[in-house]
Amino acid sequence: MGRRNEHTREELREISLQAAEQLVIAHGLMGLSARKVAAGIGYTVGSLYMVFRNFDDLIIQMNERTLDALYEKLAAAVTNPPSPTAAIEALAQTYLAFALSETNRWLALYEHRMPEGQAAPDSFAEKVARMFELVQQHLASLCPHRSFEEISLAARALWSGIHGVCVLSLDRKLESIGGRTMQQVANSLLDNYLAGFVAQGVSR
Repeated sequence: MGRRNEHTREELREISLQAAEQLVIAHGLMGLSARKVAAGIGYTVGSLYMVFRNFDDLIIQMNERTLDALYEKLAAAVTNPPSPTAAIEALAQTYLAFALSETNRWLALYEHRMPEGQAAPDSFAEKVARMFELVQQHLASLCPHRSFEEISLAARALWSGIHGVCVLSLDRKLESIGGRTMQQVANSLLDNYLAGFVAQGVSR
């Protein structure tokens, strides 16, 4: 790997994030450190802080790349959906597939905690919000008489359930409560939640 005088600041940022991602993929977030990233790219730890404010900034930027990758897959899954219900099901299945195929990167999104008193940057929150917007768009099509507030809350409630299915499955907890697969539990959650959401909207 080249030394510091062989890379621009942007190139150093890119190779650092790539190295961080590879460490997380191999060892999880607990296996990531500034020292390991620096060693992996042939630089000093001090050099990292020429392009990152601190270690948390490096992790946030790495996690934002994961959010971008997840969003691209979610958006591609609903390019031409036959119905709003099919779109929501496709989003859920894509989310499940990402959690299974990119488990350590996915877990890093939720395992990282900012220091007390500090919030994640707006850019991170915006990337999370645009994923919810995908769900909200199709929920609104499914039940157009619902208010924006109801749609927004439903998107978060529904996705929290899908996320919980992922966590339980990856922890192998679902095996201990009936041997159902992640997909089966997720489909049951979707079918029943969406049926109730539509029925309540129609009955008003």
